[in-house]
Amino acid sequence: MKIVVLKFGGTSVGTIQKIKKVADIIASYKRKNYKVIVISSAMSGVTNNLIKKSYQISDNFSDAEHDILVSSGEQMACSFIAGRLIHKGYKSRSWISWQVPIITVGPYKNARINQINKKEIIKYLREGGIPIITGFQGVNYENRITTIGRGGSDASAIMFAKFFKAQRCVIYTDVEGVYTTDPNKLKKAKKIKEISYEEMLEMASLGAKVMQPVSIQDARLNRIDIEVRSSYKKKSGTLITKKSNINSNKIITGISSTQNDSKVSLIGVRDRPGVAAAIFKPLSLNSINVDMVVQNISANGKETDLTFTIKTEDLNKTKKIIQLNKKINFRKLIFEKNVSKISIIGVGMITTPGVTFRMFQTLANKRINIKVISTSEIKISVLIDKKNSQKALTSLHKEFELN
Repeated sequence: MKIVVLKFGGTSVGTIQKIKKVADIIASYKRKNYKVIVISSAMSGVTNNLIKKSYQISDNFSDAEHDILVSSGEQMACSFIAGRLIHKGYKSRSWISWQVPIITVGPYKNARINQINKKEIIKYLREGGIPIITGFQGVNYENRITTIGRGGSDASAIMFAKFFKAQRCVIYTDVEGVYTTDPNKLKKAKKIKEISYEEMLEMASLGAKVMQPVSIQDARLNRIDIEVRSSYKKKSGTLITKKSNINSNKIITGISSTQNDSKVSLIGVRDRPGVAAAIFKPLSLNSINVDMVVQNISANGKETDLTFTIKTEDLNKTKKIIQLNKKINFRKLIFEKNVSKISIIGVGMITTPGVTFRMFQTLANKRINIKVISTSEIKISVLIDKKNSQKALTSLHKEFELN
């Protein structure tokens, strides 16, 4: 069977008029003789509204009941889509995760799809039906509904593409594809025709909001090509695929920037084995994500200065955790809020010398001081003053010929 998996995000099904448009898109694939599997998110705003109400019920709302609650949004959206397709003369029905079933493992709120029962869906496809399936959720071995975290509907679509060996997996969203940088920050941002899993993973983890990193990783591990397209415009989107499928002479594929980072510096930490672990373990236990890390050893080898970045909303909690940590000794603790991380990403830098120099020289020419540097094979990130982030983004975008 020639199967296509179509996933529609919350903004794409945000209103009744948009759902009618989604039904037209689905019908267009059906007319091309595809067997269509549809994965839908909840209508935009619905999930957040449900979570808000759960807080009004209890400050410690049950995780299991949380998943039951928030999974109801997708059920409503799927019913609307199926109802519209039936109205247009197609055979369609909605499927809740337990009806498939979609088997998950792991904790409530953050489960992962382990198995999808294909039998009933395959039978329905062969009968000419269009299954509309709730994304973002599954059922565990205790027969309880689970949800699979941020970007869950994308992950659902990718796993359906894997289990059903789909020819295409298309993520429909409110943008035309993946851009060289956020088009809301830079008008000269350009849509990327093709991008590797690795580059997309870096961009997603560094703030690009098109897809969640966990979904990209699922696609990469299972070698599922993903098309990101707009549900509003009939234009080609971006293909996320393996490096060997991409024909590009670009050194840098994209540039990302953040606006919600803070820098933490511990000055004069007494250096000994395990000190870094002693600093970061309590942060990890409190679900504080640490990003850029730089350590400087003093000349006598007895002290170290350690700097790292976190999200600004975690700043007060981080300060309290460090100050109460009896396992570390330091002379001074410094916090800095108004910083921004700028990152250039591209597989081309692996084989191209001089990329680091070009980035640093471009920033120097604009008199932008670098506070912290972090690198990987395909990424260079720098921490700068937040007030300079737009200037840095514009100048680097031009330097690496992305305009």
